[in-house]
Formats: sequence, structure tokens, C-alpha cells
Amino acid sequence: MKTSVVELGIPVGSLEKPTIELFRRAGWEIQRRDRSYLPAIDDDLIHCRMIRPQEMPKYIERGRLDAGVTGLDWIMENGSDVHVVEDLVYSKVSARPTRWVLAVPRGSKIRSVQDLQGKVISTEMTNFTSQYLEERGVKATVEFSWGATEVKPAIGLVDAVVDLTETGSSLQEHGLEIVEILLESHPQLVANKAAYRDVSKRKKIDEIALLLRAALQAEHRVGLKMNVKRIHLDGIVSLVPSLTGPTISNLYDSEWSAVEVIILESEVRDLIPKLVAARAEGIVEYSLNKVV
Repeated sequence: MKTSVVELGIPVGSLEKPTIELFRRAGWEIQRRDRSYLPAIDDDLIHCRMIRPQEMPKYIERGRLDAGVTGLDWIMENGSDVHVVEDLVYSKVSARPTRWVLAVPRGSKIRSVQDLQGKVISTEMTNFTSQYLEERGVKATVEFSWGATEVKPAIGLVDAVVDLTETGSSLQEHGLEIVEILLESHPQLVANKAAYRDVSKRKKIDEIALLLRAALQAEHRVGLKMNVKRIHLDGIVSLVPSLTGPTISNLYDSEWSAVEVIILESEVRDLIPKLVAARAEGIVEYSLNKVV
């Protein structure tokens, strides 16, 4: 079978660093030097391109890229016909999805999308917003925002904004309040449909998806291993949460067993004292890169 190189899009902007870090944990080193839009990657079967996530779906749909990481929001905004390979729930701040929200100045009489009739809205997501309003029978003027979207209602330029937020703090700082959530978005690994039908490219794209998913699965989890006397084993096992149950193996001394689990890092602080009290010994915590 002929081995094909996958042309892969990496998002520029707020998702750039977390995406490159996710690929690092998945096993690939991506190095962008001197703001080059052609970064190096330590895999001869992948060529990387740095692309704005707003534009990436259309380049993937056209076949200029075989696959790439972009947001669900920009796929919807572009109306792009692409194949979703994997949902990747991460962001620039947290694992929470980003939200496109309708926000208005505090004290505004606009309390829902229905109240936008005849109003002026500023947003980067003009196609999505226009369609959202049309589906609900609301006629309003939707203007493209070139930046500083959250400032415009405060200085009287528009009546409302549809803007992207994770925490809502920036909107609050500019005197805005969220009225409705229009869309929750997260990154996705998507592929050109023709490229995904190519057996060689599909194999490589699926491998990328598998390892990215494994890296996300390992995030915020750690491994714990410990030695336990058999007479205390049932008590220890009852304490430890795990993905599929603890791994238990015999030690050279037949009175002892080794117990190993994968758990959320947030649970370790409360769990270790309980394990010690239940007579576990030699407890070791270790970090994880991937969980498959």
C-alpha cells in the first residue's frame, strides 16, 4: 500500500499553544520558528500548516488540507462539508466548551433573542447568527465585528453582541450580561471527505485521532501503585476508584500483592491518607501521558 503524507492544519491564535501541547503529549513535537506558518513536526508522514481556525474548515473542504483541528463553531459558520474524526474537548483556558452567547448592556430591555427584532447585533459569526435569528422569525441587522466586540454596546454603537466566551469575565468587565447561550463549541479533528476515503491517509488520520484522544483521556489523571498484604486487600480495593478496576498482581512474598490504579488527580489528596490507614505501603504516584 502506498504511504501518503497527510497535510494537517494546526490552529493559529488562542488554540495554538494548547493544541501543540496536546500533540506533544500524544507523541509529536511541533516546532514553529520565527512565526513560520510551516512548522516542523517529527513525523515524515505529516506536513503541518498554521491556519486561522476561522478559515480552516473551507480549506479542508476544498482539499487544500487533508485534516486539521478547528472549532465546531467555525465549521458551522462556514457551512463546511467535512468529516468529523474526533471531538477534542479542550480549550485555551479549561476543558469546558467555549460558548457563543447573546450579551447586552446591564439593564437593557433585551431579555431574549425574540427581543432583537429591529436591533443591531455585532459578531464575528455573522452567518451563524443570521441563520439563528431567521429560524426564530427575528429580523435584525447583523454586522461583522473586526474586533473589540464587547466594547461596542457600552459606547452605543450596537444594541447587542454575539460573542465567544469561556468564563464570561471579559463581558462582565465591559458592563455586559449574558442573556442566552446560542452555541457551545469545542475543537474537533476534521478531515476532507475524499482524503478520508484514501486508505493510507485515513490510517494516519485515525492514528492521530487515537493518540490525541489518549492524551486527553490521561489529562488530570495519575497512576497509583502500592503494596498490600493479602489480609488487607479487600479493604484497599473498596477504597480505590479506577477506570476499569484495579490491577492486582502477586509479589514474590506470597503474603503481599501489588495494586495499581488510574484515578483523577483531584482524588489523590483525600485517598492517600485513607490508603495508609487501611495498611497500604510503598505508595507511588506517577504522571500519565496517554490512556488508551
